[in-house]
Amino acid sequence: MRFRSALVVVALCAVLGGWLPVVPARAQGSKGAQNTATPYQRLEVARQRLEAIRRSLSTALANTGDDSKDKKDEQTAANDASVRLRGLDKEAGSLLSEVGDLRAKVDRSERYDVADIDKVESALTDLNDRVETALRETASTRRTGTATVAKKSSSKKKGSLFGRLLGRGGNDSEIDELTGTVAPGRDRELFAAGAKRARKSDYEGARLLFSVIINTYPESPFLPYAKLAIADTFYLEGTTSALIQAGAGYQDWLTYFPTDPLAERAMLKIAEVEMRQMGLPDRSSEHARKAEQRLKVALQQFPQTSLRPDFELRLREVQENLAEHSFTIGRFYEDRYNRQLAPNPKGAQSRYREVYEKYKNYSKMAEVLFRLGTTYVQEEEPDEAAKVFQELVRTHPNSQFAEKAKEQLQAIGAAVPEPDKNAIQDEPEQPGFMEKFKREALGFADVTVDKDGVLISRDSKETASLIDQVLTNNGQLPANALTGPTPSPRINLKPRATQADTPAQPQPKANGDGVKVQPTKPGPPATGSDPTKPSPPPPGVQP
Repeated sequence: MRFRSALVVVALCAVLGGWLPVVPARAQGSKGAQNTATPYQRLEVARQRLEAIRRSLSTALANTGDDSKDKKDEQTAANDASVRLRGLDKEAGSLLSEVGDLRAKVDRSERYDVADIDKVESALTDLNDRVETALRETASTRRTGTATVAKKSSSKKKGSLFGRLLGRGGNDSEIDELTGTVAPGRDRELFAAGAKRARKSDYEGARLLFSVIINTYPESPFLPYAKLAIADTFYLEGTTSALIQAGAGYQDWLTYFPTDPLAERAMLKIAEVEMRQMGLPDRSSEHARKAEQRLKVALQQFPQTSLRPDFELRLREVQENLAEHSFTIGRFYEDRYNRQLAPNPKGAQSRYREVYEKYKNYSKMAEVLFRLGTTYVQEEEPDEAAKVFQELVRTHPNSQFAEKAKEQLQAIGAAVPEPDKNAIQDEPEQPGFMEKFKREALGFADVTVDKDGVLISRDSKETASLIDQVLTNNGQLPANALTGPTPSPRINLKPRATQADTPAQPQPKANGDGVKVQPTKPGPPATGSDPTKPSPPPPGVQP
């Protein structure tokens, strides 16, 4: 006992004296873990944003007519636009250096504090707001730099051959000329030049031109579309860090313009951002769950949208991925029980039950029901097993598991039901060996996404871009531009074979007071476990 007491005292002293700093470090790590992106991705996003900020400031400084070096009065120099912009550029460079140091530690797997990344992101947000304010407030200063910019731009040489081959426009003199002065109609020229550069894959240059519209022309009719086009350039770029910024850009645009006619398309892109990052079902389901949430919210906010077939198709594919994920885990638990490594099949049973209740359109539902019923047999719950096997025989009479379910019902002593009228007659075909090998090699989920942006498409010859209509109508989108569904030509909207429509419900009967009483409908609500089914219209509204 004395020995144990001495150990306890020594342990307490060690914790209080030497291990106490470990507690806040763990707390900071858990706080940083709330961000779903990896530390490397977060730092890469910060680096790209800082480089874009520095390029915007450099362009503004090059087009500033005054030079603070010729001023003798310190007060005047402090208020000078060039001094203000240089200070922000210096601050951005210092922050970029911090990002570089943190990235080096991550690359070398050295110890670092996650809180440092949080501080960098917070400082970047504050710096970005101050830069946007400074660019707006110093826009008038660039009016005096017309002659200087014109003289400088005329002497610049064309860009290198490699720059033109990479689609970067070759020469940045166009950006200097467009951003050098503030003039009526210049916002339209900036918008057209940005769209042209985006189609040539010069996304950085396009974002710079669109940002000038936002920071210099706050009253421009092109401003909402410029913010949306910036998100499109990140989406078209397609890298992991670019997709993260695309999702944030679309979400930011929806915050400012929630009632815009393009809002439903922006919500579709937010979901597709997550879908493009989805992995195979046997890997993390984080992005798939986010995509499912985005699609459900969009269907609730826009129940009558013309893009409903697009939303429903993507939701079916995302839920197929999620169902396969849970089904794979269930089979893992079932295998552990069969090898006597688990005391009971409860783990598999809960996963199969989850798939059955949440994902009614899962392509392997017949197998799910059979395995679920088998777990109830193993748990010696014949009544629950009979219900599941009967459900399998009624809804999937032609599946390979229907005969096995009938044998189990006969062994239990339960009745074998007849198939329902709306039963699934043709089971979906499962992918073959080569298709599975292809998916494993690529490492990404096989889902339907449109890789064109909301406004900008990769090839304007194949798909008409809305940005062309915005330019034609001087910053206005025609009312007839968004009528009717606009699916991508690569998308097949034909759903797989599912159960037929539910039978007609009994008509409400009137009581003695003449009031019609609507009977309660069986089953889950239309917007519950199966959100792909449209919700009924409110009372008094014609469908």
